[in-house]
Amino acid sequence: MTAPAGQPVPPQGAAAAASAERPLPGPGPSAAAGADRPVPGPGPSAASAADRPDPAPDPVLEPRPAVRLVIDRETLQDRVAELGAELRADYEGVEPVLVSVLRGGVVFLADLVRAAAMPCRVDFMAISRFDASEDTGVVRIEKDLDLDLSGAHVLVVEDIVDTGLTLTYLLRVLAARGPASLRVCALLDKRARRIVDVPLSYVGFEVADVFLVGYGLDLDERERGRSELLAVDDLEAVRADPALLDLAARPDAAGSLPAG
Repeated sequence: MTAPAGQPVPPQGAAAAASAERPLPGPGPSAAAGADRPVPGPGPSAASAADRPDPAPDPVLEPRPAVRLVIDRETLQDRVAELGAELRADYEGVEPVLVSVLRGGVVFLADLVRAAAMPCRVDFMAISRFDASEDTGVVRIEKDLDLDLSGAHVLVVEDIVDTGLTLTYLLRVLAARGPASLRVCALLDKRARRIVDVPLSYVGFEVADVFLVGYGLDLDERERGRSELLAVDDLEAVRADPALLDLAARPDAAGSLPAG
């Protein structure tokens, strides 16, 4: 075929065949790399979150017991024996007058006199409180001493000292009677409640600010004869079920020890 003059002639023969057999372009290097790229897996934070163990459950708190054993019988008797030995040494050659306030100190006084095993005389006071006693320590003396304290070496034997207000008042009363010396021996010192810094020459134990029962200390005028000392944390529960005191008094029920 003859092309019109001035127009290009389309390829013929080998050139046309080569053009027809030219392969189509394939995907470039970028496309191939994209096709071979692996699918991304979970990142480090996702993997660590999956492997992290479940949080431990909150611990179950045991309910606080209504009564705890604070000082057992053996510990009390050992300390009373030590105090008795101290008194015997300090009062050697004299006959002191041991004064106790009814009724809490009677049990301690009786054991202390036996432990001291020394010449002494014993006398008692009974007091009652009124509205102002809590703030002033002033009390009414219901039973006074029978012994004359003039020139005597006097030892006031207390079951427990807390605010110190009442004891300070009683010491002023006794000091006015002219003793040669005036000291205090306390089985328990509840120093956390102290308001007046009353001097204590002999102390059995320092105890925390808790309600104590036993060994002369009462609960509604009962339980003074117990040979151990118990802390009552739930008074209403114990009043409803006094057997809780017996459970706490068992040797395997020991609670917190005295402070100090």
